[in-house]
Amino acid sequence: METVKLSTIVLTFSPELYPLLTPDELESFIVLKYGLQSLDKESVIEIVEASIERNKEKDAWVH
Repeated sequence: METVKLSTIVLTFSPELYPLLTPDELESFIVLKYGLQSLDKESVIEIVEASIERNKEKDAWVH
């Protein structure tokens, strides 16, 4: 297992996505079961999507 920041994953595999993410999203820690070398572009997209969803839920307002 390996723990890395989302920013490291994005810069390594999909640097074009970097400017689209918030600082909080980029600073998120991601635990990779099989390490950074096991990722592919599709996995990175899934991780980014999950991170965005998690941050949206965290920032949601309840009325």
